[in-house]
Amino acid sequence: QVQLVESGGGSVQAGGSLRLSCTASGLTFSTYTMGWFRQAPGKEREFVAAITSNGQQTNYADSVKGRFTISRDSVKKMVNLQMNSLKPEDTAVYFCAGRSVEFRGNIYYTEPNKYDYWGQGTQVNVSS
Repeated sequence: QVQLVESGGGSVQAGGSLRLSCTASGLTFSTYTMGWFRQAPGKEREFVAAITSNGQQTNYADSVKGRFTISRDSVKKMVNLQMNSLKPEDTAVYFCAGRSVEFRGNIYYTEPNKYDYWGQGTQVNVSS
C-alpha cells in the first residue's frame, strides 16, 4: 500500500533552519504530485508548498515564500522541504501529501482535499 513517512522535524530557535523529508513507498513516485501542509494547534490544516510530478514547477504559500524550498528526488522517492529563517509562527505539525496525476506532469494542488495520501506528520517547534 501507499505510505508516506515524514522525518526531520524538531526544535529550533527563530532564524534557524530545518530540513523535512518525506519518503514514499508503494507508488509510482514519478506520477505523483506532492505537497507539504501544516497544522498548528486549534487551526485548520494549511498549504505550505507543492511540486509537480516532473519537478519542474513549484508553488508556495505567501507566508513561506522566499524562506522555504520544496524539492523531490525521484531515485530516492523523496520530497524535501528546506525551511530557512524560521519564525515562531511556523510552529506546527507538518504533513506530506501525494496524489496520482498519471503522466500530467504540470499539475500541483494547494487544497488538502485534492490529495489522496498523507503521512503521519512531524512536529516543528520554533522558539523566539
